[in-house]
Amino acid sequence: MGFTHLHVHTEYSLLDGSNKIKEYVARVKELGMDSAAITDHGVMYGCIDFYRAAKEAGINPILGCEVYVAPGSRFDKEMQHGEDRYYHLVLLAENNQGYSNLMKIVSAGFVEGYYYKPRVDLEVLEKYHEGIIALSACLAGEIPRFLTRGLYEEGKRAALRYREIFGKNNFFLELQNHGIREQEIVNQQLVRMSSETGIELVCTNDVHYTYAEDAGSHDILLCIQTGKKVQDEDRMRYEGGQYYVKSEKEMAALFPYAPQALENTKKIGDRCHVEIEFGVTKLPKYDVPDGYTSWEYLNKLCWEGLEEKYHPVTEELKERLTYELNTIKTMGYVDYFLIVWDFIKYARDNDIMVGPGRGSAAGSIVSYSLGITQLDPIRYQLLFERFLNPERVSMPDIDIDFCFERRQEVIDYVVRKYGKDRVVQIVTFGTMAARGVIRDVGRVLDFPYAQVDTIAKMIPNELNITIDKALKMNPELRNQYEGDEQIHYLIDMSKRLEGLPRHTSMHAAGVVISQKAVDEYVPLSRASDGSITTQFTMTTLEELGLLKMDFLGLRTLTVIQNAVHQIERTTGKLLDMQQIDYNDKKVLDSLGTGRSDGVFQLESAGMKNFMKELKPQSLEDVIAGISLYRPGPMDFIPQYIRGKNRPDTISYDCPQLEPILKPTYGCIVYQEQVMQIVRNLAGYTLGRSDLVRRAMSKKKASVMEKERQSFVYGNEEEGVPGCIKKGISEEIGNKIYDEMIDFAKYAFNKSHAAAYAVVSYQTAYLKYYFPVEFMAAIMTSVIDNPSKVAEYILSSRKMEIDILPPDINKGVSEFSVDNGGIRYGLSAIKGVGRQVIESIVEERRERGVFKNLRDFIERMAGKEVNKKVIENFIKAGAFDELPGNRRQKMMVYVQILDAVVQEKKNVMAGQMSLFDLVSEEEKVAYEIRMPDVEEYPKEAKLAFEKEVLGIYVSGHPLEEYEEKWRKNISAVTADFQPDEETGTPRVTDGAKAIVGGMIIAKTIKYTKTNKVMAFLTLEDLVGTVEVVVFPRDYEKNVQFMNVDDKVFIQGRVSAEDDKASKLICEKIFSFEEVPRELWLQFASKEEFLAKEQEIYGLLRDSDGQDQVVVYIKSPKAVKRLGASKTVKINEELLDRLYEKYGKDNVKVVEKSIEKLGKMN
Repeated sequence: MGFTHLHVHTEYSLLDGSNKIKEYVARVKELGMDSAAITDHGVMYGCIDFYRAAKEAGINPILGCEVYVAPGSRFDKEMQHGEDRYYHLVLLAENNQGYSNLMKIVSAGFVEGYYYKPRVDLEVLEKYHEGIIALSACLAGEIPRFLTRGLYEEGKRAALRYREIFGKNNFFLELQNHGIREQEIVNQQLVRMSSETGIELVCTNDVHYTYAEDAGSHDILLCIQTGKKVQDEDRMRYEGGQYYVKSEKEMAALFPYAPQALENTKKIGDRCHVEIEFGVTKLPKYDVPDGYTSWEYLNKLCWEGLEEKYHPVTEELKERLTYELNTIKTMGYVDYFLIVWDFIKYARDNDIMVGPGRGSAAGSIVSYSLGITQLDPIRYQLLFERFLNPERVSMPDIDIDFCFERRQEVIDYVVRKYGKDRVVQIVTFGTMAARGVIRDVGRVLDFPYAQVDTIAKMIPNELNITIDKALKMNPELRNQYEGDEQIHYLIDMSKRLEGLPRHTSMHAAGVVISQKAVDEYVPLSRASDGSITTQFTMTTLEELGLLKMDFLGLRTLTVIQNAVHQIERTTGKLLDMQQIDYNDKKVLDSLGTGRSDGVFQLESAGMKNFMKELKPQSLEDVIAGISLYRPGPMDFIPQYIRGKNRPDTISYDCPQLEPILKPTYGCIVYQEQVMQIVRNLAGYTLGRSDLVRRAMSKKKASVMEKERQSFVYGNEEEGVPGCIKKGISEEIGNKIYDEMIDFAKYAFNKSHAAAYAVVSYQTAYLKYYFPVEFMAAIMTSVIDNPSKVAEYILSSRKMEIDILPPDINKGVSEFSVDNGGIRYGLSAIKGVGRQVIESIVEERRERGVFKNLRDFIERMAGKEVNKKVIENFIKAGAFDELPGNRRQKMMVYVQILDAVVQEKKNVMAGQMSLFDLVSEEEKVAYEIRMPDVEEYPKEAKLAFEKEVLGIYVSGHPLEEYEEKWRKNISAVTADFQPDEETGTPRVTDGAKAIVGGMIIAKTIKYTKTNKVMAFLTLEDLVGTVEVVVFPRDYEKNVQFMNVDDKVFIQGRVSAEDDKASKLICEKIFSFEEVPRELWLQFASKEEFLAKEQEIYGLLRDSDGQDQVVVYIKSPKAVKRLGASKTVKINEELLDRLYEKYGKDNVKVVEKSIEKLGKMN
């Protein structure tokens, strides 16, 4: 008889289905079925994955979707409430026409009908009904809804309406039986309805998980979706455990009264056949000027570009360009290059900064001639075949970096040019990864947080880690798993849910440009911000032959461009970053000092140290540096540096290697070098050599062994001579091949590294020659991140650049250059919008600077400048240059504003004011006077700055302790923040660390056993970190835990995933406890002896722990005074000593806490 599952939810019914596609297909095959369906809720996310998996297993894939149908129009919002907002309906594609229509229906749900769920309506179903078979769905379907309410006739009318829409034999009444009372009632009515209307029956099982035993893990998944715990009473459940992939026998036993319903599933399965086309490119056409074909136009642009870029144009260059152009033509990518050229030209014409290139595209002379990339591929030995390989047909991949702030303008241009329906962004799925899933499951099972946290952290923080891999790698985790029943359950449940997609988001940069409307090829959905995205991921789109581009926003480009504009404003000269000297010795030397804060890619502590060792002498060194400083290749750093510093230690296994490896001192660093070695030593074609590189980087053992034979001994059939024919011995050939395999696993794409090294060099150049402009630009780029701004302020102060407070008459929205210092950006002040600042700058430009507070308020009132804005300006110090101090202004600004507003009202009403009648001199007498009060103390001013700017500008409460602070810490608070690029902090989990600073917040909590613990926020010169003090350490340290206390805290790092790490406190030391020494200098022993008693007299009044040391200049001698002469160093004592012996002869030396020193 046969049975086919037609109502099946997979993992892509997000957080509602735990039926993994691969397992589902395997299970269906195991049960002896020959076809199966996928019908996720409202989406087709999983269709292609399912199609491929089913085809591979010899199962006929039925592509479908359980759509949501709005009771009225899809455009109506809030007609019905709760469950009546939409009904369910199962749609299956019978043929390609049906699949195409299904995509349009599902897209319409998101694009037009989204309200809580993606809803369609009868109008859409009528329009796109062809080729579709519909089933009446579960209890949430329209017909079962009527039947459960006893409205049989309404249900029947609805059934006839659906039959009319989809056509006879294309609509079926669906029976389900999961042991639910209502289903029995509905099923009886459906059987009756079928006999009355002639609409056939079909039976389904509403599959949500694969095996019966998955009911428990699926229930946990529902709790994750709804934010509930398993033991909560009132929550969503799928009762009865029946929602698994059942066998034909089980299904037959459920519906003994309707055998034809079972048969119909098989008949439907046999009717459904969809063929999806893979690998055929669907590139859009580029409109070329009249009189040209695309091919002619591309040639014209390239040859013109070549003449412009190279002097002279050699035969070799002409040959390479011709070869590349012909390859591009043969592979069918002529329009592709024109499309990319066009939007990059748009960006450059509109002063939107474009990166020098990214990825393998930089290896192409066509890209360089067109200006798509700005890196000479000949000079840096970059290979075209790494980008477009005639022997491996795949889409070329050009990723482009744009200025971070204006990237969207380029996307908007592409949308305008090719049409809104042809350009959409791409979906990505966040999955439940190993650590995250354990935390989620632990929360739902209500396990103690600390226990779950410990287990989650036992999973190594590696790429592509799984729970199974972790169990093999970490014996401690395995012991817990095997020895503790609860943890065994936690991990088993987590393993079942691991890898399920959790939510969708929009790919940060990917954009699809298609020949026709995108929904002809892929279904569409909506991102959380409402923008339209595809329902298939990037790789799937590429397989379907659609053109995908990455429009990336690179903050550094914005920094470079801002710096160039600042330089033009301050010096009057326009810097062309393409024309700077890329071999400037001074710039390269500056990188070798390790002071590379703000330099792209070279900012991390490890990279700074590497640069100090490397001491780059050329851009090649920087390229290699970027390629080597990654896990894996790092092992080769010592060899690289040795070769660079001692060229005599470099040896080559055969002379042919020298020209290839000379730039990298005998090391294989790049994928391109692997390709050159197999070409030059064994006579491979470059296209074939790219295939070897791919096999090596993907670690394909079988391919690598086969290629070893060809490499060493040759392969006549495929036209490869091999090493031996080229005069290289078998032994050397094998040795070189082994080394290549070793390196190729980690080798880096040189084109990509070279493009990024250019950006790194540009930032280093700007920093060296225009430090003030560069640091101002870099602070502007992180203006919304106060802790980053604080870091760069610290760097600027080290570079002896003054940081000037915001100023209403001199400042602009961003950080700017003012008399050799950096003027704080006005838009960094909280509560002050960009529009406000723009109108202030405009007012200043038109009518001159503001003379005093009243002048500012009179001119700006009514232009979005309210009390809060003025108060924040005062607190930030932006009015400091106007008459009056901050406290005076705080006391009168409300009065002035009220008076000005009242005056404006009077003028509007046409009333004369007293001011109109009196002369200018008399007006002064009526001015609101500043009260006679003195300025706020320094602490209060700093606190205000912190409140409205997020950081301190005019100083820092800790600045006088900076030396002491630096001497005693092992990490700064910024090290606890996840890095923007890698997502991981600089500190490692479980490592010991010492931080220092001021406690700015403290929260007390009580444990279940009523013990006290605390959460402290500690602030240092660059930011804040959270410190957890557990009960056992609370008592010991409680006296140092008051807000505003200045302390050092020693403890262990507790690293978090994707958020700031914490410090678990072990011991707290007050700043006071840190020893200091007071050094007194005398010219000679005689001078000291003469004043000895006088000194003791001065010291006697000061009682403390600080030691006194006497230094005698000639002959050199040091005398440490005994414990009875220790003092407390403070300003009072120092002033007395300065007066007596002169400032040059009295010095305070900070020591580090010995106890802390021993800790590491």
